[in-house]
Amino acid sequence: MRLRFRFRTIPFLATLVLVAVGILLGNWQVRRAAEKTMLQARLTQRTALPPLVLDGTPVDPAAVEYRRVVVTGEFVSNWPLFLDNRPLEGRTGFVLLMPFRIAGSDDVVLVERGWVPRDPAVHDRVPQVATPSGRTTIEGLAILHPARVMELGKAPPPRPGAIVQNVDPAGFAQASSLRTLPVLVEQTNADGSDLTRKWPAPAVDVDRNKGYAFQWYALAAMAFLFFVITGFRSGTKQAG
Repeated sequence: MRLRFRFRTIPFLATLVLVAVGILLGNWQVRRAAEKTMLQARLTQRTALPPLVLDGTPVDPAAVEYRRVVVTGEFVSNWPLFLDNRPLEGRTGFVLLMPFRIAGSDDVVLVERGWVPRDPAVHDRVPQVATPSGRTTIEGLAILHPARVMELGKAPPPRPGAIVQNVDPAGFAQASSLRTLPVLVEQTNADGSDLTRKWPAPAVDVDRNKGYAFQWYALAAMAFLFFVITGFRSGTKQAG
């Protein structure tokens, strides 16, 4: 009994699609793993640097990201914002975001002060959080934007005391007319409030992306092998 390979057009096209998809998605996961490796290196390097003082001079957001920073000034107490859908350890709550006017400058920087639980009885009630009065010093980590959550449709401009899903410095500057630095600060030092400060680290799980890449490459290989094996089987049956 001789083995014969029977070429079939439709299975071949289906195999071609699966192999192409597997390779493309595998390559994408490899690139994501490389990006995260670079991010981890940048995080390690920048957090080891001495704190950067924000004094109102222009900053390059890309160069400041993930730097430890120190800024002195006072909170703009009439512009709190509550970032919604920010659970912590299984509890629902908000992240309190407030502008902080830099001493000796007209600039403000948005500060994520910390997490506060939601009132389980009244869903849209914002919590009352004490704000330090007068000049104070904030220590924290510079980031480009808070972690984003899914948002349906276009959100209205933020207003003082609002519950919002996502905020960026440019949008806040336009809504508030405050000159806002293009970075935010995740506050890490205590200020006498009951806010919780457990900031999530940037996603740098490189092994997960490598695992996904292996799965996609394996799918491509299996699709090709299945096409070849079934082609020979079909040829054998036809010959018999």
